[in-house]
Amino acid sequence: MPIDLFLSFGLFFITAVVMTVVFLFLYSVVTPYNDYELIFEKNNIAASIGFGGAIVGVAIPMYSALSSSVSYFDFVTWGFVAIVIQLVFAFVVTRMNGKYSFKKQIVEGSLSVGIFMALLSISIGMVNAGSMSY
Repeated sequence: MPIDLFLSFGLFFITAVVMTVVFLFLYSVVTPYNDYELIFEKNNIAASIGFGGAIVGVAIPMYSALSSSVSYFDFVTWGFVAIVIQLVFAFVVTRMNGKYSFKKQIVEGSLSVGIFMALLSISIGMVNAGSMSY
């Protein structure tokens, strides 16, 4: 096998990992609570499940961008779109107030809300990925 194939794989793979790490950072910025503190210091399972769903939710369209792209630039563009869509979703949902406040419920450790947040994130990711299949 030509070395070019391995270099292309490495470029796409490393870029996808870097984009995912950037997403992990930005997700914690757009949510109105400190995800990492809730997960690593307060052992908040709801926050962990919600954040895990967000990771899967961005990985699905990232995969779609990887498998459908016609060039490196095409992949980076659609990967960026995937990240933005997930971040906008998280920003909007975590700012709902009142009876259906995700922020309040996740901070309090409500597993049902954490699971719901994860499933919503995964669903948005699947719709995002499907929209990218051209």
